[in-house]
Amino acid sequence: MDSLIAAAARALAAGDALGALKRVALRDDPPALALRGIAMAQLGEHPRARELLRRAARGFGVHEELARARCVVAEAEVALAMRDFGGTPRSLAAAAATLEARADHANALQARLIAVRRLLLLGRLDEATTALAQLEPRDLPPSFAALAELTTAELALRSLHIGPAQAALARAQRAAERASVPALLAEVAELQAALDRPAARRLSAEGEQVLRLVEVAALLDSGALVVDACRRGLRAGATWQPLARRPVLFALARALAEAWPGDVDRPALIARAFGVRRPNETHRARLRVEIGRLRALVATLAQIEATTGGFVIKPHDARSIVVLAPPIEGDQASLVALLADGAAWSTSALALALGASQRTVQRALAELETAGRVRVIGQARARRWLSPPLTGFTTILLLPAALPFA
Repeated sequence: MDSLIAAAARALAAGDALGALKRVALRDDPPALALRGIAMAQLGEHPRARELLRRAARGFGVHEELARARCVVAEAEVALAMRDFGGTPRSLAAAAATLEARADHANALQARLIAVRRLLLLGRLDEATTALAQLEPRDLPPSFAALAELTTAELALRSLHIGPAQAALARAQRAAERASVPALLAEVAELQAALDRPAARRLSAEGEQVLRLVEVAALLDSGALVVDACRRGLRAGATWQPLARRPVLFALARALAEAWPGDVDRPALIARAFGVRRPNETHRARLRVEIGRLRALVATLAQIEATTGGFVIKPHDARSIVVLAPPIEGDQASLVALLADGAAWSTSALALALGASQRTVQRALAELETAGRVRVIGQARARRWLSPPLTGFTTILLLPAALPFA
């Protein structure tokens, strides 16, 4: 490695992308191309960075597996920043294995952390937890250690494990300070700020209360019957009854919970569940059917009884009932939460993260664009969607699979 390449690499490790480019900007040999690609990625020029990294990987010879593997890892990180999930994770896994075999433990860990972060963005928290548990951090440079702890903290926050998240954030803060990389320090500060921002609203007969993440976790562990409008389901203690795929039943459960300990009359329930303002006998018959289905689903948590005017929900074991509502409501709440990270998402990536069809996501994006809440850049396959960051509250509870209860 010549002196210019070594100096550029040191500059990149310190977060000085411009300093690295000054040393290798006019060179086209594979090591210089790789460093230029990483520098362009740090400057936010992701398409150009990907092109340079691919050229570098092709330029390394057949006996330079280690260098090619490092290029694959760098390109995977660029794809993650671009929210491009179209590629297969097998190439990244192969690169990680090559790096581990060649004793490049830091970059091997980086590759596996990228895979975990990809799973986090897609809302696959169980898989991310398993993958993170398999990592074996060793004596790492401070920047790698900070990234590993940030990933641990984010997963803990998404799982509402507040204590472990705070401990991981403290370790990430110390590592980021040792690394002295501004981007890492900013990422740690942003995740720490999420703990103090409003995360949800507690709705009850007494009124509305804004909750932070630590208060949400305490509420879910309190034993109360929680109608969770963030994840769309019911929880009491360790029992979880998902209703995300049964919107009519969830609408009925929420209406009953918001009125507890009182009842809800039949016309109001029909309006909430079916969107009908002038019900007829058909709607009343359908309401009886749906109430019967809801009664069977929640039998272990509560009972639903008919009253003179409508229906009332009565939790078992003298529990209280609370509605946990997101800070923003609407069918597009999770979509807005994903876009609020400031990155440019493709329609396919959004569909993959939300577990919805691309056509469904396209319709929702069109509505949000009409309302001025998102904007689009690029054309055809380069088309990407952006949204201004949401301020004042955290979107953690709105992200897909935000509240696993394992």
